[in-house]
Amino acid sequence: MSVNFIVGGLAGQILAPHPCIATLPLSMIVLGSALSARPLARFMQDRGRQAGFMLAVLAGGLGAALAAWGLSAGSFWLFAAGAPLAGIYMSAQGFYRFAATDMASDDDAPRAISWVMAGGLAAAIIGPAVVRATDGLTAVPFLATYVAVIGLNAVGPVLFAFLDIPKPAPLARGAGGGPALPTLLRRPALAVAMICGTVAYALMNLVMTSTPLAVVGCGFAPRDAANIVSAHVLAMFAPSFFIGHLIARFGAERIVAVGLVLLALAGAAALSGVQLTNFFAALVLLGTGWNFGYIGATAMLTRAHTPQERGHVQGLNDAVVFGGVFLASLSSGGLMNCSGGPVVAGWNAVNLSMLPFLVLAGGALIWLMLRPRDPA
Repeated sequence: MSVNFIVGGLAGQILAPHPCIATLPLSMIVLGSALSARPLARFMQDRGRQAGFMLAVLAGGLGAALAAWGLSAGSFWLFAAGAPLAGIYMSAQGFYRFAATDMASDDDAPRAISWVMAGGLAAAIIGPAVVRATDGLTAVPFLATYVAVIGLNAVGPVLFAFLDIPKPAPLARGAGGGPALPTLLRRPALAVAMICGTVAYALMNLVMTSTPLAVVGCGFAPRDAANIVSAHVLAMFAPSFFIGHLIARFGAERIVAVGLVLLALAGAAALSGVQLTNFFAALVLLGTGWNFGYIGATAMLTRAHTPQERGHVQGLNDAVVFGGVFLASLSSGGLMNCSGGPVVAGWNAVNLSMLPFLVLAGGALIWLMLRPRDPA
């Protein structure tokens, strides 16, 4: 996914008939993730995690193949057609954190989530390295990069062959697909977990999507953009080695609060200038804030449903989360390229738009923390 988000907007800008839709392929990845989250969760509830993850890497490989075809044909719409298939893979990647808790006790669940999320450190190294190694290998920009993505997806079935997680017990007869969203949102902890998880992920994506465009637009090279995204992805996953211990010690709600503060500091760093140091500082803070906010919200969510509700609640949560991320990604290109001013004005508009959503999530979290606990 780091490869997609480094080059997707740049490739889209080359192919797009209008600059305002340059990031549409990235938005379509997120839309594919949002639309596939619930069906994929239900599929894994019935068939198991292994089958769901195998299906997802097949979709990811096909999506990369369509993107490569679109690049070679010079077709923006063919390039964009591969994006929803990549979104199916992105959706499955989101379920890795839940799969980590399937065999863990309640006490061990935060650590299990954090250790699996720490695997993203490999993405921070491999993804940008793939971009740097394939940049300029073909006359068509980024064609070799997407061919490499096909190969990365081919590794998936080898890894998932070792996965052995029992299928959960089926829902009771007459339970249907589980509680509807309005019913679930009446559970305060679950509602706030969904809000905070959505805001953390959406704001991270909002800023990250525009970053390569802003970096290159301010006169720096694509390799600089790759290095900044690399630092960002490292910051996203490096805290995963200890975030589980912090959640166990201080509670998930306090960790989410720290994440929201870090996201606000990221916006402040971005608004203070457009030097490389500003971009690096903003994206490192953005990645760290995402880690605290998203993993903390995930830990809150896993405590707010029963094992039998797992597939339904987790699928519904990720549909909401990636629905928010889709809107953020779609807005990112418009704010960046169509704000009516130069690159700096667009970049500032992207970062200023974080504020109301941070206020929403922060307010919901404070309300939950001050709310009297339900009696046991």
